[in-house]
Amino acid sequence: MSSPVSVRLDETTRELLEAEARERNIGLSTLLREIFTQAAKEARRRRIRQQMQKVADHIASSPEAAECMREWGTPRAKLR
Repeated sequence: MSSPVSVRLDETTRELLEAEARERNIGLSTLLREIFTQAAKEARRRRIRQQMQKVADHIASSPEAAECMREWGTPRAKLR
């Protein structure tokens, strides 16, 4: 369930966002929700990419980790 958030905007920013909302035929709150939701998704993806890079760096710097990944990534099932 969502909860309300209060955002303070300077007059120029508010006017710009209100104009954008009008152009899209949506309310200012809806526009802000869309902007914030997209920013949150991008932040999450960025964190995931950073975590993946840390794992890749560890694998690249550790012979044991590299061997584990080679072994783990090799299919073992025999095809009929």
